[in-house]
Amino acid sequence: MVLSSKSMSDSFLTISAPAEAIYKEKSSKFLTYAYPVHSEEEIRELLDALRKRYYDATHHCYAWRLGPHGEQFRSNDDGEPSGTAGKPILGQLLSNSLTNCLIVVIRYFGGTKLGVPGLIAAYKESAAEVIAEAEIIEQTVDIHFTIEFPYLVMNDVMRIIKEEQPNILSQEFDNLCTMRLSIRESRAEGLLGKLRKVESANIELIDN
Repeated sequence: MVLSSKSMSDSFLTISAPAEAIYKEKSSKFLTYAYPVHSEEEIRELLDALRKRYYDATHHCYAWRLGPHGEQFRSNDDGEPSGTAGKPILGQLLSNSLTNCLIVVIRYFGGTKLGVPGLIAAYKESAAEVIAEAEIIEQTVDIHFTIEFPYLVMNDVMRIIKEEQPNILSQEFDNLCTMRLSIRESRAEGLLGKLRKVESANIELIDN
């Protein structure tokens, strides 16, 4: 399932869940895995697990992108001729506008050399096939923050929340009330501007 890429800066495309595919070319077998990811640490753990599982494979080539606009990215040929594996995999992430995504192609060499054009085509097709198996979803870039306020001004705060409809992640109501909220980046300034006008309210942005 493929969605068209959005031009809005506070949304991006990724995959909803892990996916896998198998591609064969001249007796070489390519096992391909795609994962939704959120950090380099998570990527390292997934790569380590695949290397242990397929310890006898000839190559473990991969590419990934992180960040709403794919600001962080990397590709690795893992011993294949330079530019024949990681780059074609990364190219499929780029052409499908996917980020927060890792694709790993595990190759078992079948005895027949594919040559540079053949390798590029095989890794490109392997990545394309696993993307075709995945569900592509749109996610928003959200701003997270906490607001603390006296119980006396709760009606003012709740009226604003009803108007702006942020996501309420947690809330505690006592003499001093605390709420943790999130809202899409493009709508954040309107909400924060109103809340900052509430007397005695204290807002703290959260780096999530």
